[in-house]
This record gives sequence, structure tokens and C-alpha cells, in this order.
Amino acid sequence: MTLHDASFATVISDFQTGKDSPSNFLEKCIGQIERHEPEVQAFECLDIEGARQGAHASSLRWKAGKPLSNIDGMPLGIKDVIETKDMPTGMGSPLFTGIRTNRDSASVRALREAGAIILGKTVTTEFAATFPGKTRNPWDSTRTPGGSSSGSAAGVAAGFFPAGLGTQVVGSIIRPASYCGVVGFKPSFGAVNRGGSLDHMSQSSQGVLAATLQDAWRVLHNIVQRVGGDAGYPGLEGPDDLPSARKPSKLAFVETANWAKVEPGLQQAFRDRLDQLSKAGISIMTRSNSAGIEKLEADLAPVFPATRTIVTWESRWPLNIFSDMDASKLSESMTTRLQDAERMTVDEYRRAISERQRIRAAYEELIKAENLDACITLSANGPAPVGLESTGDPGFATPCSYLGVPSVSLPLMSVDGMPVGIQLMGSRDKDADLFSVASGITPILD
Repeated sequence: MTLHDASFATVISDFQTGKDSPSNFLEKCIGQIERHEPEVQAFECLDIEGARQGAHASSLRWKAGKPLSNIDGMPLGIKDVIETKDMPTGMGSPLFTGIRTNRDSASVRALREAGAIILGKTVTTEFAATFPGKTRNPWDSTRTPGGSSSGSAAGVAAGFFPAGLGTQVVGSIIRPASYCGVVGFKPSFGAVNRGGSLDHMSQSSQGVLAATLQDAWRVLHNIVQRVGGDAGYPGLEGPDDLPSARKPSKLAFVETANWAKVEPGLQQAFRDRLDQLSKAGISIMTRSNSAGIEKLEADLAPVFPATRTIVTWESRWPLNIFSDMDASKLSESMTTRLQDAERMTVDEYRRAISERQRIRAAYEELIKAENLDACITLSANGPAPVGLESTGDPGFATPCSYLGVPSVSLPLMSVDGMPVGIQLMGSRDKDADLFSVASGITPILD
């Protein structure tokens, strides 16, 4: 596949001078869709004509020197668990095929106010969980794109749009970003308003998959400037544009329990990247030279089963309602989750979230005590696995969800021509600092 460079931020100057326009940019994206969507299958719903109308209006605003924002005219994909007034929100389930709520989510409304163009709804796994949708990896159609933000990740990788909204409870942004070779950003819990996003989990964050860090930051910053974060949270804070790059002083390499699943060749390749950072003057802490990191590794070892316990209880509703509607339209995995939830007690859930809170506090204490700029690890066990029956192992992406901290996957590695992401995890509510660090290490590792 010939991938179209769909970065939007890089063409803004041409909009200002009249050398290019949002309409021309959109047509390049549409050309990619026409060529590759039959194979990739990133979309559940497309609105080409509506997008063209929006791009024309945006082009006139740029020509007049009056754009609504720095994403005015940007084509976007919206994960199909996020409401849009003019398209169905099917949540990846036959129970909701064609269902319209006739309203925009908070984020979609904000994006429209910023002049962005809602190009279509992108494929999600069933209820943004485990059962895969139809999307294929643009790098190799025999492989999964990851999930649950499957269509948004694949769409960016294929050049269909510069950015797509995603959500993450376990690994649904970081893992597909890694598999598809794009930037994936999961913000701090509560940083982006989830109103109208049909996932209510206590680890869920609405984030973005994008062609560049700059595109990712601009999309989420524009949302929060108009609708804030979740109720009771301050929302993503930082400058209008990408925070300035900063070379970190100290990073912690966090292996996690998934490190043993990584092939030796990739392990060595990642350690070579750490050596590059070290030679650039960045101190790398590990469990071998820090008792604090060793304790963090122990705390994080059980986060996947702990997350599964939390998510199972929190799924009891609405899965019981969905089962009442038509149990035959639920996947086996969702039926099993409901059965497990109905066997649980609220006390089990209370113990699980109490332990999560303890580990979150310990993590933040460690960051401060060791004066860490961020933690660094892989975004996934390796390249996207062959086969479409699963969306892959989310183990490396689970800790950031469990901790509620910001995380970014950077497309800086590859194995046999398939992308693998490097992941940075930051400190709660310091998302802009994480972007600064990500921008600072990218030229060292690129």
C-alpha cells in the first residue's frame, strides 16, 4: 500500500498562503479511501458529501483569513461508540445496527465548533471490548489492527484522515497505535469530556490516534477548550499548539509482566534504543538499579487480572440490559463477562478499586521521589499478530489505564517491516509535560 501522509498540521501554512486548501486536502484523503477502504474496512459509516461541504466552507474561511481554529478543515474519524447526530452509533454490536441517538457527543460538538470535518464513524470492537470488528491492518491485511479503536488506528495509518477519536479502558488506543504505526495518546483519566461516549468504565479515557504528535495535541486541546474534561476534572491543560520539546533528564524503564512475552530480538532492539537515550545524556532507571522501580514492577505485575475484575463488575450494567434485549446478539465473550459479573459481589469490586487507588498513589510518590520525567516501555509485545479473530495482547497498555495516567505510543520501531510502538507514561494531569518529553526523545530515536 502507498500510504498518504495525512498530517494536517504540516499543511496549515499552505492554507494561509493559498497554496493549498482543506478541500484539496480532503480529496487526497478520499482518494486513499477509494483505493484502500475495500481492503482495510476502517469505516462503519462514511459521509463524503457532507465532508466536501464542510471542507468547502473551511476553505472559504482560510481564504478570508478567518479560520475557526488550528484544526479548521481537518477530516476526522470518530470511533463508533461516540455519538454523532448525523450518523448511527452502533457500538460494534448487531443490537444497535443503524441506531441513531440524534445528538453529538461533547467531543464531536466541540470539534464541529472548531471547524473540523466529521468524515465518518470508525469500526470498534463490540462495546469497545474484545470481540473484533471487520478492520484489517493497513500494513498487512492478514493481521489485526488491534482494538478496540481499530478503525481509527487503521484509518490514520492508511491516510484516510489525520486523526481519529478513540477510547481506552484496557489497551484500546496504545495497542492499535503500535500495531498500525501511528501516534496514540491516552490522556489522564478525566482530561477529555466523555459525555456522549457510550462507555462508562472507571478507567475509560477518550483520546486520539493521529499522524503526528502535533495533530494529536491540537485535536484534544480544541475539544477541551470548548467542553472541558469530565465533570469535576480540570481537563487537559497546556498551550494551544504542541508543547515545546524537552529532552528528559531521567526515565524509568518499566518492563511489566509482559516483558517475558517479547521475542529476544525485540527485547535487544528496545534495549538498544535505551542505550541511544543514555548516550544522549538521559539517565535510565530500571528495577536493577532502583528499589523504587523494583517495587513498582511488583505493584504492576497483577494489573491485568485486577483490571479484568474491575471491568467485569462495571459491565454488569448495561450488559444485563443488552442481554434482556436479545442475548443471541451478544458475543460469547460478552455473555461470559455478564455471567462472571453476576457471580461477583460489590465487596470484591470495592477491594479491587481500593488496591488500585493504593498503587496509583504509590506510582505518583515514586515519580516525585525519583524526579522522573516519565516511564518508558513497549506499547505491545511485538508487531500485530497474524489473524483477525483477536485484537492482540493488551498487557503493555494496561498499566497506564490502571494508573489513570497519560500515555503516548510513538511509532519508532519495526520488526520485519511491521511497526512497533515505544510507550511513554507520565504523571496524572501532566499531559503537556509528557508531550514535551515525547517530542524531546523522538529525534534521538527516529
